[in-house]
Amino acid sequence: MAYEHKENKGSLFTNEKKDKDTHPDYTGQINVAGTLYNISAWDNKSKSGKKYYGLQVSIPKPKEEKKETLSQDELPF
Repeated sequence: MAYEHKENKGSLFTNEKKDKDTHPDYTGQINVAGTLYNISAWDNKSKSGKKYYGLQVSIPKPKEEKKETLSQDELPF
C-alpha cells in the first residue's frame, strides 16, 4: 500500500532519474482539498541572482490495467 498524504500536505524528493537539465530536480505528490496531484520542482535563479523553485503541478495519470493477450485459438474471428 502506498503512502497517503493527509489533506493539504505533500512531499518532494530528489529526482534520482534526472537525465537532462529539463527534468525536474525534485518530484513528489500533494493532497489539496482531497485531490492528489503530482508536483515537480526545479532549482532556478532570477536575473538578479536570487534563488527560487519553479513548480509544476499535474493530475496523476491513471495506471493502465494489464491487457490480457489472447492466443490464436481464442480469437473471436
